[in-house]
Amino acid sequence: MITNASDWITRNVSRLRPNADAESKQAAGTKTPKAANAGPRPLAERLEATLRRPGEALAPRALRRALGELQAVIDPRISEVEAGRRAHAVVQWYAGRELDERRDVWLLMSECFAPDLGKVSTARDRHQAAMGTAEEPQAQLHLRRALVSPRLRLLQRFAIEPEGMRFLVDLRAQLLPHLKGDRRLLPLDAELEHLFSTWFDVAFLDLRRISWDSPASLIEKLIQYEAVHDIKSWADVKNRLDSDRRCYGFFHPRLPNTPLIFVEVALVDHISEGIVPLLDEAAAPVKADRATTAIFYSISNTQDGLRGVSFGDSLIKRVVETLQAELPRLKTFATLSPIPGFRGWLSKNAGALLTRLDEKRQTELGRVVGSLPPTAERVLAAAEEASTLDAKSPVRQLLLNAAAEYLGRATAEGKPADPVARFHLGNGARVERLNWAGDPSPKGLKQSYGLMVNYLYDLRRLDKHRALLSQGKVAVSGEVDDLFLKG
Repeated sequence: MITNASDWITRNVSRLRPNADAESKQAAGTKTPKAANAGPRPLAERLEATLRRPGEALAPRALRRALGELQAVIDPRISEVEAGRRAHAVVQWYAGRELDERRDVWLLMSECFAPDLGKVSTARDRHQAAMGTAEEPQAQLHLRRALVSPRLRLLQRFAIEPEGMRFLVDLRAQLLPHLKGDRRLLPLDAELEHLFSTWFDVAFLDLRRISWDSPASLIEKLIQYEAVHDIKSWADVKNRLDSDRRCYGFFHPRLPNTPLIFVEVALVDHISEGIVPLLDEAAAPVKADRATTAIFYSISNTQDGLRGVSFGDSLIKRVVETLQAELPRLKTFATLSPIPGFRGWLSKNAGALLTRLDEKRQTELGRVVGSLPPTAERVLAAAEEASTLDAKSPVRQLLLNAAAEYLGRATAEGKPADPVARFHLGNGARVERLNWAGDPSPKGLKQSYGLMVNYLYDLRRLDKHRALLSQGKVAVSGEVDDLFLKG
C-alpha cells in the first residue's frame, strides 16, 4: 500500500519520467544526444527535486505536499465522511491558488492517479487468453476493474461535499482552454467528462419554469448566461418571462440555483420571421391560451465545464410536453435561430458558388457588383450592405441561395456544418424557412448578414428526419429546397 507521496515517487518515477531510459544509459556510460531545446521538467523530476526552476509554479516541496493531500483523499482506510472532509480541505486550499499553481494540481491529478499499468497488462493478457471460454466473463470483470483509475475515485470523493460538484465543474471549465497546449491533461479531462455524463444525465435533472416571480438571483443568472440575444435591462428580461413568454431550465440537485441550460419561448399565432418583434417590450401580447405556435428563440448553455454533456435535445422534448399539457391549442413548435457559421463559410466558398450560376444570373450579379464575371471579392463586399438590399437584388438572392446550401448541404466531418443546425437537425427538426433581416443587430449582421432560420419540430416526423440525417440527407421544406442552386 502506498501511504504517502514519497512512497509514490519511489515506485512510479521511472514510469512518469520520459527520459528515464536515457538516464539509465548515461549511468552505464552510454552517451545520448542532448536535446536542442529542453522543455519544462517532467512532473516526476520536479517531485524529486529540491529547488524550483524559473517558470515553475509550485516548488517541489509544495508539489509533494499537494500530492500527499490528494492521495490522502483516496486512502482506503478512511470513511467516506472523512474522505469528504479531506477533499473539502483541498478545495479550500485550491481556491487560493493562482492559475499556474492550479495547473500543477491538474497535472498531479492527471499523471499521478492513472491505472496501474502492470495490473492492466496482466488483466488484458488474462482476458485475451480466456476469450471464448467459460472464464471470459470473470476475466472481463478483472480487466474492467484494472482499467478503473484512482483518479476516478479521487474525483468521486470531491463530489461528496455539497460544494464539491461546483468545484469540479469550475475546474474543468478552467482546464479546457489548456488542453491543446498540454496533452498531459487529457486523461483528467476525459475522466471528468465521463463522470459528468453520468452525474448530469437527464434522469437526474429537474425541469423548472423560470418566471418573473422567480428569485432575483436566478433571474440575474439568466441575464449573465444568455448567449443568443443579450438581455439589455430588467424590462427586457421581464418581457421574456411574463405573459405570452415562457422560460424553462434544467437544474441539478447539487447546483440548485443555477440552470444548466435554459430555453426561451414565445407563444404566438404564427411562425415568427424576425427577432425584433419577439423582443419588442411594447408589442401587444398574445393571450397564452389562444396561442397556436411556440417559438424557441434562444437556447443557452451556462456551464463551460459541462462541454460534451448533451441535454439540449431532452430539454426541448420536455418543454414541448409541458407546454402541450398546459396549452392544448399549441400545434406548431419551431425555432427562430441564428446561423452563426454562415459568414465564415461563405467567405471560403463564394467563388465555388458563383461558378454554379447560369450565365444570365452571373451577368445580372456582375452588373450590380461592378465585375463581369462577378468575383467572390466583389460579391462579399456587396454583401456587407445586406441591410440595404431590396427583394429584387441579385446579391440578396445569392445570399439566400448560399444560406440554403450551407444549412442543407454543407457538412463538417459528416455532420451539418453549422453548430445550431447540427443541434436541431440532430433532434429531428427540419429546415423550414430562411428569414431575410431576421436579426438586424450588429451581432446578427456579423454572423449571417442578418439572416435567421426557422427549424420546425414536426412531432410526427422527428424519427424520419433523424433517419434521413443518418444517411447524410438534411430534411428541408419545399421553400428551402427551391433555394438550392441547381448547377
